Amino acid sequence: MEQVIITNKLTKKFGSFTAVDSISFYVEKGEIFGFLGANGAGKTTAMRMLCGLSKPTSGSGSVAGFDIAKDYEKIKKNIGYMSQKFSLYEDLTVNENIKLFAGIYGMPLKKIKAKSAKILERLELSDRKDTLVKYIPTGWKQKLAFSVAVFHEPKIVFLDEPTGGVDPEARRQFWEMIYEAADSGITIFVTTHYMDEAEYCDRISIMVNGKIAALASPNDMKKEYNAETMDEVFRKLVAGTFNKE
Repeated sequence: MEQVIITNKLTKKFGSFTAVDSISFYVEKGEIFGFLGANGAGKTTAMRMLCGLSKPTSGSGSVAGFDIAKDYEKIKKNIGYMSQKFSLYEDLTVNENIKLFAGIYGMPLKKIKAKSAKILERLELSDRKDTLVKYIPTGWKQKLAFSVAVFHEPKIVFLDEPTGGVDPEARRQFWEMIYEAADSGITIFVTTHYMDEAEYCDRISIMVNGKIAALASPNDMKKEYNAETMDEVFRKLVAGTFNKE
């Protein structure tokens, strides 16, 4: 399989503090890769380096074939990004948000218009296309934000806590969209604090104190750490009290 994300001893320091400590891993094309860790573990800092938003202190990495230290502008054109806190402009309408982000990614206006209609119909938002986003229910906002993030058909989409604050049914629908995107060949790199969502990933990495403490498929990880659930694996790793079989 083609490896679309590769890191080798990737490190980020802020003065004497090491936020990301020599991490090495790869992600394959079309894979759903979960990137987990407690607050302060370093996962957001690592994601910022992969997105070309922060330069590494040392080590190396590539995203979609581009060097994260040198080709960050090219990386930005080949990825999509969505976060829980800021993905859409709430004082713009649904349609205006789609046009804005598609334009930022360099899509021609004619293609934006044609594809917008399909996206709005699929999301059942055609009759609300001129509604300000702040008046759209949270679950619909997140589905719209994801659709905007993959609108330009990026090679990779980074999702930072994408389902925070939405109800279980909306989370299920959101993950259906993730699976569909992965089936189309888009690589999914997702952080989440919902351990049940870790089960939906092909492989997961768990960071502890800036290092990757474990990396495997959910089933393999549960077997390795003699755990029934991913929540149990996570607690053992963070506490440092695991007992392997």
